[in-house]
Amino acid sequence: MTSAYASPLTGLLRLCSVMGLLLLAGCAGKEIVTAPETGPQAGVSMERALILSHAQQAIGTPYRFGGNSPDGLDCSGLVEMTYRAAGIRVPRTTDEQFRALPSTDTPRPGDLLFFGSGSKATHVGIYRGSRQMIHAPGSGRAVVSVPLDIDYWEQRFLGAAAPAP
Repeated sequence: MTSAYASPLTGLLRLCSVMGLLLLAGCAGKEIVTAPETGPQAGVSMERALILSHAQQAIGTPYRFGGNSPDGLDCSGLVEMTYRAAGIRVPRTTDEQFRALPSTDTPRPGDLLFFGSGSKATHVGIYRGSRQMIHAPGSGRAVVSVPLDIDYWEQRFLGAAAPAP
C-alpha cells in the first residue's frame, strides 16, 4: 500500500470500527463483525490463500467425528487440515483452538470463528469472506459454506482467532 492511500484507508477503517462498536453497543446479542473487504480475497497472505483454497476444496467432504483428512472431517479437523496445508500448526480440538490461538475482534478471510455456549467453544468454522463461513456441520452432513447473517450463528458466537499472518 502506498502512502497516498494509507491515510484515507486508515480513516475509513477507523470509521468502520467506530460504527461497528456503536452497533454492538445497541445489540442484545453478539454480532459477528468482520473486517471490511474490497474483493473476495482482498489483502490475504499466501498462507490465508492456501487455507481458503483447501477449505474450498473440502466442501462436500463427509462429516466424520474425529476426522482430519479428505476421507472425512469434523469441524476442528477441517481447521487442522487446512491450516496444516498452509504450514501452520493448530491444536486439535475446537475448545483448545479457541483458548490457545490469538484472538481478533474483526475476522478476515482465513480466520477462525468459534461458537458454543457459556465460555466453551463447541464448533469452529473458517471465515471465507463476504460474511460466509466454511464448516463441517455434523453427523450425516458434509462440509458446506453458509451465511453468517442468521440468528443461529450470532446467538452462539464466542469470538474469532487469527493464527495466520
